[in-house]
Amino acid sequence: MTLIKFSSSSLDNERKKNPTLKGHKLVILTPWEPAPGVIDSLQKQFPDLVIQYHKSEWNTPGAGGGGAESPLPIEQWKDVTIVLTFTYLPDPKDAPKLRYVQLISAGANHILDHPLFKETEVEFCTANGVHGPQISEWLLLTYLAFNHHLPHYLSLQQKATWSRGDFNSIEDATAKTIGILGYGAIGRQTARLAVAMGMRVHAYTLHPRPTPESRKDRSWAPPGMGDPEGLFPAKWFSGASKQDLHAFLASGLDWLVVSTPLTPGTRHLLGKEEFALLYESSTTVKCVDEETGEVKERGRTFVSNIARGPVIDTDELIEALEKGLIRGAAVDVTDPEPLPDGHRLWRTKNVIVTPHVSGASTRYNERVVAILEENLGRLGRGERLVNGVSRREGY
Repeated sequence: MTLIKFSSSSLDNERKKNPTLKGHKLVILTPWEPAPGVIDSLQKQFPDLVIQYHKSEWNTPGAGGGGAESPLPIEQWKDVTIVLTFTYLPDPKDAPKLRYVQLISAGANHILDHPLFKETEVEFCTANGVHGPQISEWLLLTYLAFNHHLPHYLSLQQKATWSRGDFNSIEDATAKTIGILGYGAIGRQTARLAVAMGMRVHAYTLHPRPTPESRKDRSWAPPGMGDPEGLFPAKWFSGASKQDLHAFLASGLDWLVVSTPLTPGTRHLLGKEEFALLYESSTTVKCVDEETGEVKERGRTFVSNIARGPVIDTDELIEALEKGLIRGAAVDVTDPEPLPDGHRLWRTKNVIVTPHVSGASTRYNERVVAILEENLGRLGRGERLVNGVSRREGY
C-alpha cells in the first residue's frame, strides 16, 4: 500500500502558527443542524475559517467505502481542509487539500477500510470523551438495577402486585471489585463513579502504564470528569496476549466492564475460555430465581458491554448466562446488531438488553463541537490534535 502524499505537508509536519485558520475550509456533515450560535462562535474565534454545513444522515457511506451521493457537490471538495462527519468521507482524489477529519463518534472502526484512512496521511480524530458521562451512567444504572432486582419489581408494578420477594439477596456495591477492560474516557469516568460508591478498580490497557506519567489521560474529557491523572485504579493490567487478558480476568472481579475498541485483535476477545475463567477465579453466589423461587449457585461476575457487539462471542455469552458461569449481564451493543426478533438472547434470563442507546444525551452535540473547537485551536497554534486515530492500532 502506498500512502498518498499531498502537495503541502501533513499535520504531523505542519506546525506553523495560523490562529485565524486562514486558507482553511471546514465542512460540517451531521444529521442535525448546528445549534444556534455555534457557527458564529467558531467564526469569531477563527475569523478566516470558511464554514459550510450540509446535512448527512448517520448511515451515509463514504465514497470509496460503499458509494453514496456526496452531501455537497463533488467539485466543492477541492478546497476543503477540515471535515466534521460520522460516516461520509470523500474520495481522496476529490479532496486533495483535506488535512483533518473530525469524527462525531468515539469509535473509528467504521472508517478503517476507507481509502482516505488507508491510503493518505490525513489526520483522523475521534469524539473520544463525548460519551463518558452518559455511558458511565448507563453502566451504573443497569448494574445497580440488576443488583437491586429492579426489573423484577417493575414487572410486579405492571401487575399491581406488592411482593418483596427475596429481598435479602440484594447486594450493594461497597467493597466490590470492578474490572475495566479498556481504560479510556468511558472507563475512566466509570472508575470515578465506582470509587465514589466504595468500589475497588482494576484497569486493563493494551500498553503498560508503569509510571504516574504513563497513567495520565491525554484525550479530551468534559471538565471535572474522568481520571486525568490515572489515580483511581488499585491495580493495572496490560498486554495483547491471551495470558495478559486472563491474568486480569482472574483478579477476582465482581463486575467486568467491556469498553475496549473493536479491532481485529479484540473481535471475540471474550469467549468460552474467558467466561469459564471468570467463574473459576471467583467465589460463587446464591441467586434466587424470582419466577420459580429456586436457589442456584452462579458465578460472581456481572458483565457489561458498551464497546461493540463482536468484542464478545454472543453464543458463548448466552451459554455463560444459562450455565450460571456469570451472575448476569447488561449489553447495549450486540452481535448481530440490530438484534433480530426471535434471537436467543432476547429469551435469556439475567440479561438486560438495550438497543445501542447508552451514548445518547441531550449534550452530545455540544460536546462534539467542544472537541472540534479544541482541535481547531490546536491546529491554529501548530499543536498536535487531541484524540488522534492511530493507523497502526486502529483507534
